[in-house]
Amino acid sequence: MDALHIWNNLLQGFLTAGTPINLLWALVGCTLGTAVGVLPGIGPATAVAMLLPITLKVEPTASMIFFAGIYYGAMYGGSTTSILLNTPGEAGSMVTALEGNKMAKNGRAGAAQATAAIGSFVAGTIATVLVTMFAPLVATYAIRLGPPEYFMLMLLAFCTVSAVLGQSTLRGLTALGVGLAMGLIGIDQISGQARYTGGVPEFMDGMEVVLVAVGLFAVAEALYAVLFQGRVVETQNTLTSVHMTRLEWRRSWPAWLRATFIGFPFGTIPAGGSEIPTFLSYATEKKLSKHKEEFGTTGAIEGVAGPEAANNAAITATLIPLLTLGIPTSNTTAILLGAFQNYGIQPGPQLFDTNATLVWALIASLYIGNVMLLILNLPLVGLWVKLLKIPKSYLYAGILIFATVGVYGMRQSAFDLFLMFAIGLLGVVMRRFSFPTAPVIVGMILGPLAEAQMRNALSIGEGKWGVFLERPMSLTLLVVVLMVLVLPRLMKLRKKG
Repeated sequence: MDALHIWNNLLQGFLTAGTPINLLWALVGCTLGTAVGVLPGIGPATAVAMLLPITLKVEPTASMIFFAGIYYGAMYGGSTTSILLNTPGEAGSMVTALEGNKMAKNGRAGAAQATAAIGSFVAGTIATVLVTMFAPLVATYAIRLGPPEYFMLMLLAFCTVSAVLGQSTLRGLTALGVGLAMGLIGIDQISGQARYTGGVPEFMDGMEVVLVAVGLFAVAEALYAVLFQGRVVETQNTLTSVHMTRLEWRRSWPAWLRATFIGFPFGTIPAGGSEIPTFLSYATEKKLSKHKEEFGTTGAIEGVAGPEAANNAAITATLIPLLTLGIPTSNTTAILLGAFQNYGIQPGPQLFDTNATLVWALIASLYIGNVMLLILNLPLVGLWVKLLKIPKSYLYAGILIFATVGVYGMRQSAFDLFLMFAIGLLGVVMRRFSFPTAPVIVGMILGPLAEAQMRNALSIGEGKWGVFLERPMSLTLLVVVLMVLVLPRLMKLRKKG
């Protein structure tokens, strides 16, 4: 795909995303996302899961633009609570809290907010340019892959998401097993037999991804908060004016650029989440800084600028594996994959040909969303902070009402509601015992696809499993899968030895 072709497609994308209704969806998404990001404990995955059922009536392009806005906005909003309250709303904002909160305690909350917002804008824009350039390229190569390679890619996604997102690999793989089991329920795609339905007619169509996502993320979040949250006394730092001195600018911009190029590769590989690049960026800034004494004491601005930019670059880059291979590498992209499937769209190498309008409008909306967020966030920081005054009981009651109305609206089925709350309770148990929830969604969505690819691969190889070893690409992927599972163990043993 040459540069001119990409440029033409992107311009078409801007024309689609720039229609008044789509711009409105982008604005609503960015605003909602930021509001959600500011509230501690409610990440973008919960927000997208909660709003999934409601947007099912909306045209696909508009709803994807809306979700992209929420995704981006929530990442931005997470930095506000991290800096002012030391309570990160998202795992990716944990590192921002380290220095940001120290800066806020020393009366420099405004500068910390500004460097986080501008850093996110810079990283998001550069990463979007890279997505524009590389996503079509990856898609053209991905078309050459056959069923054995696809099965191995999905196996890699299972292993990386399970091994990286949880506290322990065993818990991650257990959660994945639960997801794979859920994915098997329903009519078998090839033989047409009903499987694991237990004689319940509602299970014949399989379990709804939206229902499981809402139950595991939104309902479990609310129930968990009611059951286990203690009465935490939160102290809030006052906000100073949102501007940076010339010295702070000079210290921030190299950190933004470095972090962008640290974060981007982590988003493109199925390695789960933006936690690793944010920690890496923080460590890099600490090593390179001329003001080492500020780290951990008064708060160093590079320690906010770097991780926040790395977080946003990684988040944008996760769209490459999602759109080109149909592989989600984070909680939110797993739920977005479910949203695509609700519209009967299967992300993968063909997506750039079959749904070019939607893909390019989505990419164009990232550019628009970035600018919107900068305009929204710098003047409105004070307003977002007021959201923290909402009593938790009202907040969680609102989430439960939203989830119930949304899921009931999908099929007007009372059975769905019981199932949603049962899955919500499962989510509470998983959270209580530190089982990650993302592998459940990934297993449930990719499980049936992986099964179909495995069957196709075996029919190509005339029933021989050797087909996975005979093709160079699938053999390479198999080696990578084994490395993902074995290398961390070896590293641990070496440390002990």
